[in-house]
Amino acid sequence: MALLEVVDLDAGYGDLQILESVDLVVEDGEYVTIVGPNGAGKSTVMKSIFGLTNLMGGSVVFDGQEIHDLRPEQIIRTGIGYVPQSDNVFPSLSVLENLEMGAYILDEVPEDRLQRVFDRFPILEERKAQKAGTMSGGQQQMLAMGRALMLDPDLLMLDEPSAGLAPDLVDDMFDRIDAINDDGTAVLMVEQNAKEALRRCDRGYVLVQGQNRYEDEGDALLADEQVRQDFLGG
Repeated sequence: MALLEVVDLDAGYGDLQILESVDLVVEDGEYVTIVGPNGAGKSTVMKSIFGLTNLMGGSVVFDGQEIHDLRPEQIIRTGIGYVPQSDNVFPSLSVLENLEMGAYILDEVPEDRLQRVFDRFPILEERKAQKAGTMSGGQQQMLAMGRALMLDPDLLMLDEPSAGLAPDLVDDMFDRIDAINDDGTAVLMVEQNAKEALRRCDRGYVLVQGQNRYEDEGDALLADEQVRQDFLGG
């Protein structure tokens, strides 16, 4: 049984339909990337899985449980962590307070998980008293990921984690995501840096105008001449 299974998903905002019959699977511990042109609906897929859009049809099943009728605050309890592309930290709170907010559904903050986040992102421990809004874009992205990891999710969903990062920080961010996946957390990622994302992931989906266009192993999509011409710049 797949960890996450999205079947015939129709979704959008209000009466505006963005996704049409989208299918997607993430196996336990797998690393999956969604790529495609701007406006393809990639972020809408992530938001739909997390209960942030208007579901018009289809189903979302996570770890054997139907979650398409659940609210985000219920979905997070099933074992999904979600890091949106923007507005993903509380700027007026400190780094430590942001991380503690990641564990808000628990009776107390697990010190072992907090330490694991600090071990993974040492800069967060160094700056735990700093206001999140004063940190660089890359540091804020690490904080957002760290907060999502505070509940030790089975699936971490990342929407454009490299967006806005300086070029010399992009590889470092991908390396950190690789390490999270290597430790057993499944990853579902939307990423603008399609070539690098496909090179690193297990499988990829190419989404075009709200519909599945291609699905294959990351290396196979990179080697597909049609995919390279149409979506990867040759």
